Amino acid sequence: MSAPDGSPVGAERSIGQLFASATTEMSALVHDEIALAKAQLKQDVKRGAVSGGAFSMAGMVLLFSLPMLNFALAYGIRTWSHWNLAICFVLSFAANVLVAVLLGLIGLASAKKAKKSKGPQKVAASVKETASVLQNAKPHPRAELPEDRTPAAIEAVARSSS
Repeated sequence: MSAPDGSPVGAERSIGQLFASATTEMSALVHDEIALAKAQLKQDVKRGAVSGGAFSMAGMVLLFSLPMLNFALAYGIRTWSHWNLAICFVLSFAANVLVAVLLGLIGLASAKKAKKSKGPQKVAASVKETASVLQNAKPHPRAELPEDRTPAAIEAVARSSS
């Protein structure tokens, strides 16, 4: 078996190798966080587009269908029921308003979902959590110190590298 950098497991690695490994892992972590943020923002934009599309469709249906649907529906009601033509026109208008209200409610529900989504906030919290874990990380304690190194020299190197 070997470590990710190719050195045998259990063998001591130099500070440079440890730093290179930590840098590589930190870079991968940052790339993963960016990918997560992109995915969540893409989902939020999609929800917003669906909401805007539903609102647009509601307006278009109400605007463009009113004349044709009102005439057709009113004369159809008049033919089947023999009611007054004015009442038939009011009923056809009410049917168009009902369709527009339903489309508007779909748009409103989609807008609320998009507003409640906390994609960027989740990513920011995840990045802060990762940073706090890395700040509290402590080096692995060593059982024995090599003969050529003194504890003062090791502390000096540790302070200079952090």
